[in-house]
Amino acid sequence: MASTRIQVIGGPTALIEYGGLRLLTDPTFDPPGDYPVNAGRGLAKTDGPAVPVEQIGHIDVVLLSHDEHPDNLDKTGRQMLADVPLVLTTVTGAERLGGTAKALPNWQSATVGGVTVIGVPALHGPRGAEAVVGEVIGFVLTGDGLPTVYVSGDNASLDVVEEVAFHTGPIDVAVLFAGGARVPVMNAYLTLTSAHAARAAAILDAKAVVPVHIEGWQHFTQGPGTIRDAFAERGLGDRLVLLEAGESAEF
Repeated sequence: MASTRIQVIGGPTALIEYGGLRLLTDPTFDPPGDYPVNAGRGLAKTDGPAVPVEQIGHIDVVLLSHDEHPDNLDKTGRQMLADVPLVLTTVTGAERLGGTAKALPNWQSATVGGVTVIGVPALHGPRGAEAVVGEVIGFVLTGDGLPTVYVSGDNASLDVVEEVAFHTGPIDVAVLFAGGARVPVMNAYLTLTSAHAARAAAILDAKAVVPVHIEGWQHFTQGPGTIRDAFAERGLGDRLVLLEAGESAEF
């Protein structure tokens, strides 16, 4: 099986080298500071990216779980999209972004070279939260001789994880957005908690799990320590690949 390399850049942003392609998840490269959401109360970013946008190099595909929140697509990230040949995102996001953005509805796929990208569901909070937080998607990457990679996006639902597992079968590498995000306007978790990330790993039968979106923003309630403990409690510590921003691993 051909190797895959994943580098954590910071927040939800990871560089995935897969099947000869360079794919980037949710581009966020702005410096620390306060960032408004829908002209309301902002989100506070505490850490900048480990790799500046100027050093990222050519990107073949951006996997954009959603475009409406600055912790998933910021000003610098939006600017870089103009130089990316293909941006896969939600139906409504593709309409807003234009350019090379292409909608990837749930369970539909796009093929780039020898890589197939499947759009999969994501739920950014409890059922019914879509009216407040908007549409979100995740992704599954497949290819001949390549590991199957799941990118959860801002998903908080284990029911969604079970649906993905049912349709795709065992996952080799799961990139889970797992900071247990919470904001005052929503009395619920908006992304996976550490305990739910460990349960997701078991549901997916994932051989390796790379947590992202666990540091760098004040609205994350959990991080590396709680994730490490949660995986250890389930006897899954050997599957956890906990990378600091800037670090990478091969699978």
